[in-house]
Amino acid sequence: MPVSFLRAALASAPKLPAAALLRAHALLLTSGLAADAALLAHFARHLATAHTRLPAHADAFRALVHLRPRCAHPFNALMSSFTLAGHPSAAFHAFARLASGGSLVRPDGYTLPAALKACVRLGGIGEGRQAHAVAAKAGFLGRLPVRNALVTLYGACGECGDARRAFDEMAERDVVSWTALLSAFVRGGRFAEALGVFAEMDIVPNEATLSTVLVACGRLGVVRAGRAVHGWYVKRERELSLTVGNAVVDMYVKCEKLDLARWVFDSFQTRDIVSWTAMISGLVQCKRPHEALEVFNAMQTSGVKPDKVLLSTVLSACASLGSLESGRWVHEYVERKGIEWDAHVGTSVVDMYAKCGCLDIAVSIFHKMPFKNVSSWNAMINGFALHGHGRQAVECFDSMIASGFPPNEITFITVLGGCCHSGLVQEGRRLFELMKQSYKLSPWEEHYGCMVDLFGRAGLIQEACNVIKSMPMRPSVFTWGALLNACQTHGLVDLSHQILMHVHELESSGSGVYVLLSNVYAVNDRWADVRKLRGLMSEKEMHKEPGSSVIEVNGKTSEFLAGQKNHLNIDEIWDVLSILMKQIHFEGSYALSVNWLVLEYKEVDLASDVNSSALARTYIPGKRLLTWRGGCLIPAQESCVSFH
Repeated sequence: MPVSFLRAALASAPKLPAAALLRAHALLLTSGLAADAALLAHFARHLATAHTRLPAHADAFRALVHLRPRCAHPFNALMSSFTLAGHPSAAFHAFARLASGGSLVRPDGYTLPAALKACVRLGGIGEGRQAHAVAAKAGFLGRLPVRNALVTLYGACGECGDARRAFDEMAERDVVSWTALLSAFVRGGRFAEALGVFAEMDIVPNEATLSTVLVACGRLGVVRAGRAVHGWYVKRERELSLTVGNAVVDMYVKCEKLDLARWVFDSFQTRDIVSWTAMISGLVQCKRPHEALEVFNAMQTSGVKPDKVLLSTVLSACASLGSLESGRWVHEYVERKGIEWDAHVGTSVVDMYAKCGCLDIAVSIFHKMPFKNVSSWNAMINGFALHGHGRQAVECFDSMIASGFPPNEITFITVLGGCCHSGLVQEGRRLFELMKQSYKLSPWEEHYGCMVDLFGRAGLIQEACNVIKSMPMRPSVFTWGALLNACQTHGLVDLSHQILMHVHELESSGSGVYVLLSNVYAVNDRWADVRKLRGLMSEKEMHKEPGSSVIEVNGKTSEFLAGQKNHLNIDEIWDVLSILMKQIHFEGSYALSVNWLVLEYKEVDLASDVNSSALARTYIPGKRLLTWRGGCLIPAQESCVSFH
């Protein structure tokens, strides 16, 4: 191998074959080229990339020692290359041998940052403290790169206090120092302190600094601070870079300012997978799955290929909408592109099929999953619960325990929900006690709410009340609502009125409990109380969220709201409903006389005719209702006195 060819080969990016590395080592030993530190550094990089193929990391270190380098530069290159190649433990072992005298040279000021970076990738706080001690003993703590690396190390390992101390001991700081400390607090979940550090900065921040502080703004939900950062950057640079722009979109998403997030997103000249993921996941998290699928379809036409994280998010949107066709397409895409079928992707697929009504497919996929985690089991248990198979949900829970997966709080919420809908009172009691006694999990309010709902549905109202009394936290409106729903079912008007007094004590409550109570009053002909409650809702500026349904036709989903009159195809919808209702009326007159009750009113005005005796007589518990609208019969609400 000629000398000129050796220089070119070692300086090239592609990996050298094992035989070529051995010949290069021999030539370096015999040609005198070992005196060239830069050339040895290139050789060290090739040794590191060949770590899994030819020499062990100890052999790589010895190969460098045999060449007798005159400085630490080749060893620093070896450590950095080990870290980049995904072998940080090998990098630290090389550092340990160098620091302990395994070579004729000693560590220099660039050795410690390389070693500390390996400790960051390794997540080894113990190794990092050893490197810190070596830096102190060798007198390198006065070097800014070493101090910055220490702040980064302690922050990455969750030691925010040590990161702050290392920062405070610095004689000088640059933007890397400030960004490292900001990242330390953000990684540790101390977002308010991160913003405090940002306020202390006396250096112009860079893009990494701004991206980090935007993360803190998003996690805290302080959109005003986030907008200030956004505005400062645009005023200074005039145009968002992709890195900062992605952070801005994510911040607005976390603050639930989706219109602002979409405005920034639409202004991008180019978008990467991070941009699309931030926007789509934000729409899913904010309960706008229909828009999420629209953005995903736009992404497909842009040429950006989705990764497994984004596909899992899209599957969540499909599950929320019940969009089976879209979900099946994502499933097939994962298999067609050979995307890694990890626990996260598998769980999303199982959850999608279960929520789209294909429980058998969900069960089949769940059993075929090569990797499962607690979330996978939770999705399967929840699938059984959603379909009313409480017994199977409990059996799945027992199988999870037998497989060695410890349940978490979400597991118990799902399995207790399955018990609620199947009336498994004894199983619910057992699971609730198992959660507290065997797994030492502190119940959340959702767990107590499940127990209240379980007892309430079974008519055990006193036990439901006892559960509320035993709660260590203040019951929310949702827990009271579960008890109120039980009172409505069993006609306990007086207790319902007492519950409302508790609801009034809450700072805020939704319209749901008031609607439930109004229905209780209406069933018992207490129309004055219905009118009074409606007035109270008006005072609190409450509005009942309309019911909705979603259907999928030709791969596109459409949502319909109760009482909606502005749909693009409203005339065609009424025509079809008219035909269907006429068929029901004329071909099933006997069924109508038994199971349906026809109202002769075109519209029911609760505000003006709430005391009408005729209206009161039209409600018969257990009957479904029909009312005339648009010249045809349509189903009314389950109770004609519900607020619309």
